[in-house]
Amino acid sequence: MTTTLNHHLRVEPYDYQREGILYGLRHRRLIIGDEPGLGKTLQSIGIVDTAPAYPCLVICPSSLKINWQREFEKFTDKQALVLDNSNRTTWPYLLRMGMYQVAIVNYESLRKFFVYDTHGKQFRLKDVVFNENIQLFRSVIIDESHRVKDPSAQQTIFTKGITYGKEWIILLSGTPVVNRPDDLVAQLSIMGRLPEFGGAARFRADFCTDPKDKAAQPAVPLRLLSEKLYDLCMIRREKAKVLPQLPDKTRVDLYVEISNRPEYDLAEADLAEYLRQYTECTDRDIRRKMRMEALVKFMTLRSLATLGKIAQAVDFIRTFLASGKKLIVFCSLHDVVDALKKFFPQAVTVTGRDNATAKQAAVDSFQHNEQCNLIICSIKAAGVGLTLTASSNVAFIELAWTYADCCQCEDRAHRIGQRDNVTCYYLLGRGTIDHTIYSLIHRKKSVAAEIMNSDDDIPQDEMYFNQLVSQFLNTSADGDHTDKQDHS
Repeated sequence: MTTTLNHHLRVEPYDYQREGILYGLRHRRLIIGDEPGLGKTLQSIGIVDTAPAYPCLVICPSSLKINWQREFEKFTDKQALVLDNSNRTTWPYLLRMGMYQVAIVNYESLRKFFVYDTHGKQFRLKDVVFNENIQLFRSVIIDESHRVKDPSAQQTIFTKGITYGKEWIILLSGTPVVNRPDDLVAQLSIMGRLPEFGGAARFRADFCTDPKDKAAQPAVPLRLLSEKLYDLCMIRREKAKVLPQLPDKTRVDLYVEISNRPEYDLAEADLAEYLRQYTECTDRDIRRKMRMEALVKFMTLRSLATLGKIAQAVDFIRTFLASGKKLIVFCSLHDVVDALKKFFPQAVTVTGRDNATAKQAAVDSFQHNEQCNLIICSIKAAGVGLTLTASSNVAFIELAWTYADCCQCEDRAHRIGQRDNVTCYYLLGRGTIDHTIYSLIHRKKSVAAEIMNSDDDIPQDEMYFNQLVSQFLNTSADGDHTDKQDHS
């Protein structure tokens, strides 16, 4: 394969990034599934700019809009416009006049800017009337495309309608398969690639299994799905293969005592008794209702485990910062963020409560201000797209629900630009649900890894839930856990 690329980018891409751009120029509708930190943004911009395929629409999480604007203006001579209320009516004219070549919008605002009306009680693509301005765009970049893996979700339907008939459609995700092969159906459909796999029904018949049957194997081996994806519409590289000079990543599990043990033990006993009733229930409707209640109880127990770790977390952070090094902390609960801010008022935050400008200011301060040594991040708000290479140390006060989310968070530091070995500290409550979840998410890597050909709220996937129940009931809390390290 030739690596000759005639481009006008302001930076010289790495060899593997040139390969990604060339792949995109050949295939035009594709997924760039590189591991986080390998420069998917640069590759997608390189495809659009080299084609050239302007005007371009970027659909991304809200926290990344400003970052996308900066990246386009850093790598090219084009101007990017973030769509907001100030330009809600004028943005089409600004693009038509050539003042901007790129428009950037978050998933939640697709209806506001591109949907004229919806008809029908049952929300389907044919019920949506799109604004004619969607015809302005020659290319669409969809960042963190696993966000549109649910075919019935409104954001997925809007995205599919906006991309319909487009010549250039580029999906970006380090984790296009989060839980199972079915995650690919909507993404392939958005690219207009699903017919090449025989349609949705054929795809599911070949590559998906009944989530209730843990032992079931797909009708067609997943390696054949992987081969077809790579041949038709996906390129994915791993850091270890394309950036061997990138420093190692190490996980350190730190078991800590929780301060609210009596309260936690009562909640744990209540959940265990409820789950035993759930597993014995045979009525389908009652079982479904019990499952929803069980999810609430799981969330409560998880929250108690996290809140019980705050004192130990504060001690860990204080001790760590005394070394003079910067630290990235991930959690989910607002109560945890607020508690940490009381002890560390100079810390900056990237959470769902911060607007896009505030998030970017926090990142900039952490990256460039030597006095800013602590950033507190929400797993959902900061787990994708951001670069936090000013620190090589990441601490998790709370756990994500999937292995993919854990890796995404870790790779805010473990990415291009990082010069030091990255250490990821997981603070796990001794004898709590933390151990159950941590064990489960590390066991659930196999399906995604096989499809990718590589080594959200609690998932609603029933198989995941049943595995969580089984492990919770069958694994007794071990009070003798010792610290251990996992070199990735």
